[in-house]
Parts: sequence; structure tokens; C-alpha cells
Amino acid sequence: MSVTATTTAVASTARRKVLPGFGLTMGYTVLYLSLVVLLPLSALLFNSTGLSWAKFWDVATDARVLASYRVSLSTAAAAALADAFLGLLLAWVLVRYEFPGKRLFDALIDLPFALPTAVAGVSLTALYANKGWIGSWLEPLGLKVAFTPIGITLALMFIGIPFVVRTVQPVLEELDRDMEEASATLGAGRWRTFRKIVLPELFPPLLTGFSLAFARGIGEFGSVVFISGNMPMRTEIAPLLIMSKLEQFDYAGATAVALLLLLISFLMLLVINTLQRWVRKTSR
Repeated sequence: MSVTATTTAVASTARRKVLPGFGLTMGYTVLYLSLVVLLPLSALLFNSTGLSWAKFWDVATDARVLASYRVSLSTAAAAALADAFLGLLLAWVLVRYEFPGKRLFDALIDLPFALPTAVAGVSLTALYANKGWIGSWLEPLGLKVAFTPIGITLALMFIGIPFVVRTVQPVLEELDRDMEEASATLGAGRWRTFRKIVLPELFPPLLTGFSLAFARGIGEFGSVVFISGNMPMRTEIAPLLIMSKLEQFDYAGATAVALLLLLISFLMLLVINTLQRWVRKTSR
């Protein structure tokens, strides 16, 4: 057998032995999407069909429902914006500086991923309540954190900060410093170098981290249910309202609220992803 034929046979065998292969991979992908994503969403849509359009509109435009959407969306957006700023600072420190305990500090960033969200909510409530360690110092100053939208935002910041750090950190590690050195050589200050050279490269991952933190914040329940106080029209979040309707056996109403929250989240994420693509195209 010639060398060419042998090489062709080996290449053909290698192609046949590629695991898991397109067919198997595509099958598992469709199965996963069907079981985990498509079927639950289909069930949500199916349950909402029991409502007439008039009933659905009455549930969707109820003052309590609209107030819960306002609280959920505003606090999630505020927390994601704060996480974008703080996450950039944390990623910058972890990548650009060496200090004792850096590995431990880096591991603590992922703590919200491993910590049960209910534990985080109880801990934050104990700290920032009127008689808590921090809340007792803030109350004489007229600052109330627990059982206010500020407390909800703080809880969402806690569970959202790892998304920003872990999306910005690898990009920052791979960032070529030659351009920064060239900018400094030409007389540009640190802030100008950061704003003109570094920030444009970090803006897409920052936007990704913001969207992930924002999406997580909209549907967060465990860390918020304790510190929010659950006061209707003031600090009641949409996931808690859904749970309340389920406890009252109002399955159609809970489904309507969940469906509308899903649509709002999808539209906002679609806008953010479109903006992210536009930023990537303009930065090239």
C-alpha cells in the first residue's frame, strides 16, 4: 500500500472515530433543549391557554403585578450596573497585581455560586436589619437597608458579581500590554490609556457579565425573599408574587405572571445581545 493510500485510510478512520460525532452530539443537544428548556416553556404556554385575553390582560395589568415587575427589574438593573463596575475592579486587581492571599481571594469570588441563596439572604438580613451588626450603625444616620429596595439590590449584587468577574478576567489576562506600553511611551496618562486602549477591549465582556447578572437578578428568589420584607406594592418581587399565587391555588394567575416575566426578560436580553453584537462589530 502506498504512503498516500495509507494516509488516506488513517484520515478516514480518524474521521469515523470522532466521538461523539455530529449525529450523536446533535441528538443529545436536541434532547437536552427539549427536556430542560422547550418542554417547560411549552407547559407554561399551555397552562396560560386556559385564560382568555381579557383575563390575561387583567392579571398582567394589575397594580400589584406591575409593582412587582418594577421592583424586580429596577433592582436587577441597579445591581447589574454596580456589579459591572465592581467586577471590573476585582478582575483588574486579580490579574494585574500580586498580593498575599490572592488565591483565596480569587476563590471567594465564586462563593455565591456554591452558597445556597437562602443562606445569603438570611446572612444579609442579619447584618443589615435594624438590630444587625451593620444596620444598627446605619439606622441612626437615617439609612435603612433591610426590607427596602436597597436591600434587594444588595442581595442581587452579591449573587451577580461572579458573572462579571469571570467574564472579564480571562479577557484581561489575554490582553496584549504592548499597546499600553506604547501609549505610555507616547506620553499618554494611565486614565487616557485605560479609556482609549483597555476599555474598548473589555466592554464586550463587561456587557456580557452585565446581561448575565441582570438575567440572574430578575428571577432570583432565595437571597431576596428574606431581606425584601415582601411588602406588596413596595418590596414584593415578581418571583415571590408567583409563589404567592401558587399557594393560593391561582395557577392560571401565576402562569400569566410568569409568562409575562419571561417575555420581558427575553426582550431585554435580546436588546442587550443585539447591543453586544453591535459593539463587537464596531470595535473591529
